[in-house]
Amino acid sequence: MTGSLRVLMLKNSEPDAEMIKQELSRAGLAPVTRCVDTESEFVSALDEFSPDVVISDDGSPQFGATAALHLLRTLRPATPLIVVSDSIDGKNTVACVRAGAEDVVVKANISRLADSISHAVSIRRPLHRLTPRQIEVLRMVAEGHRTRDIASSLKLSVKTVESHRGEVMKRLGLHDVVSLVRYAARVGLIAAASGDDLRPT
Repeated sequence: MTGSLRVLMLKNSEPDAEMIKQELSRAGLAPVTRCVDTESEFVSALDEFSPDVVISDDGSPQFGATAALHLLRTLRPATPLIVVSDSIDGKNTVACVRAGAEDVVVKANISRLADSISHAVSIRRPLHRLTPRQIEVLRMVAEGHRTRDIASSLKLSVKTVESHRGEVMKRLGLHDVVSLVRYAARVGLIAAASGDDLRPT
């Protein structure tokens, strides 16, 4: 990655936020950061700050990583969320991964964070080739909706939905629906299946 990296921090304590900034600076990612705590602050930051990545803790009982992931899926689907946690074994951490978190990095191994961010941004780069409508069609196809149902939901013709789906596959370099579903799950557009493993720490 080149240039500065816009990092939106959600629910990170001041010591954790400073640790993250220092680690990313050490790795040469030139972080520009903003910290938020509430849903309204988060939504505003997605629009105004346009983050490259969201870094969240996993312990908030109010607005936390899982809720943030649902908003990201709709408002900024190409932006990954990475959880920085004390442990990978907690119930909240598992819920975050199921909801679409890119990775969980434990604080004791914070040196992994820069590589995790670089990989997350890279794998989502193809999404920038899609229009918002195409991403919406991609998500609905990956969720298993039939073409006719997608057309009805989006108030489009069946032919238009089929055209969008074909263009999505072309722009992503995918050749069948199975590959499309796997990609959508991999980048967090749809929730992970309950049997999926946690990504490595």
